[in-house]
Amino acid sequence: MENIVIANDYIWCAVPVFNNGETVRKVVEGCRSILKNIVVIDDGSTDADVSGLLSGLDVTVLKHKKNAGKGCAILTASHYIESRGGAYMITIDADGQHYPEDIAKFIPMLREDGSDIIIGCRDFDIENVPGSSRFGREFANFWLRVETGLHVSDCQSGFRAYPVRLLNKIKFKGNHYDFEAEVLAKAAWAGLELKTVDIGVYYPRSEERVSSFRPFWDNLRLTLIHSMLVGRRLLPFGHKRLIESREKLDFRILLHPAKFIQMLLKENWTPGGLAAAAGVGIFLGALPLLFMHSFVIFYVAVRLNLNKLMALNIQHLCMPPVVPAICIEIGYFMRNGTWFTDISFATVFGQFSDRVLEWFLGSLIVAPVGAAIVGTLVYLIASIARRPGGSNA
Repeated sequence: MENIVIANDYIWCAVPVFNNGETVRKVVEGCRSILKNIVVIDDGSTDADVSGLLSGLDVTVLKHKKNAGKGCAILTASHYIESRGGAYMITIDADGQHYPEDIAKFIPMLREDGSDIIIGCRDFDIENVPGSSRFGREFANFWLRVETGLHVSDCQSGFRAYPVRLLNKIKFKGNHYDFEAEVLAKAAWAGLELKTVDIGVYYPRSEERVSSFRPFWDNLRLTLIHSMLVGRRLLPFGHKRLIESREKLDFRILLHPAKFIQMLLKENWTPGGLAAAAGVGIFLGALPLLFMHSFVIFYVAVRLNLNKLMALNIQHLCMPPVVPAICIEIGYFMRNGTWFTDISFATVFGQFSDRVLEWFLGSLIVAPVGAAIVGTLVYLIASIARRPGGSNA
């Protein structure tokens, strides 16, 4: 039986605000024309009195004394909305980038069971879209795919609908823009389904653009949160689920080898996905994981949703004797300041522990450099093959 669409009385709109004095009232007015329940979170704005700007509008304004970050503002709204009996929270930026009328596109997708996050997929086929925004979207989509195995076409969009009851049960580390990356990965791990809806977007000319995104600090936070998420994903422990899995593994595909191989070939086979698999295969293949390379590479590829065939096969480039010998030479030089030239059975196998240590030291240089070079080549080749007229079938 299909879940009933949730009533509008249980849907709230949350508008995080930080120094958006020129645009916030118009955005809130637009939201109020669609929904009656609006909460504005003034995240320590210094450019204007947000409550004064919104005087006369039937909305709730919550205030942080100091700027705590967009993620913190969203969670403040989420807890407030749940305390008022709300079920869903639709977040929209206060800078005028999003069109409030697109809220109407979210409403039919909100179900009574409250187990989905709806993400507004921005239309980038318009003028003035910054190159950094295009790159950021692809970058974020790639890491979400690695962390969860899911493909979302615009996981960087802040125009979203969250089920507040489930959102408030998840613990987060990010308080700023990193929250919007963390929440999708952890929600997917918890069993929530990620869905998308097409929305419009407005980008003013560069000289008119105002953004609270701080490139150095916010990119650093995003790097740290993705590192944390990938590290957690690599651990062999399950995640606490709030929703039971809707998909069951079907092992019957193993009875059809051709279909199984075809599935493996198409697994995360975007240029970025193939490049990541190749990079991981080379990186781990260069390490002195004696007799364990294939097992470790397969495990990492499974946990990070990488193309297993690419990762397992590319490691053969690191097979003895060439790459281990290069690593040992570099490691020997790092230890002794000279090159290893006395190669014999006694110096290789009789001093095996020394050679393994030097292999490890040398691999600290060879592994990342080799992974970067091979990953880049695979990305370029895959990109060319996927172009119209390329060899991609």
